[in-house]
Amino acid sequence: MTTEQIEKFFSANNHPEVPVKISFKTRNNVTGIFIKTPDFDELKAKNFYRIVSEANFEQWKKSKDYNLCRMFNGSEFTKLAIA
Repeated sequence: MTTEQIEKFFSANNHPEVPVKISFKTRNNVTGIFIKTPDFDELKAKNFYRIVSEANFEQWKKSKDYNLCRMFNGSEFTKLAIA
């Protein structure tokens, strides 16, 4: 997906930090939360996003530890849906 397609998804679904099911071209689906870090705009320009996976939701809510995030390339996404 392009940056514009991902932005369009989030503008249509005005729910910050809501779990999103991400489908990929070459790997299994991931459910996670897109995180807006201080470098979010810089990463978004390159079509990269930090995502906290479903397994780390609770720990992320308590600690906001960026080490719980993984970085994904938006061009590998095939579909986004509210989980």
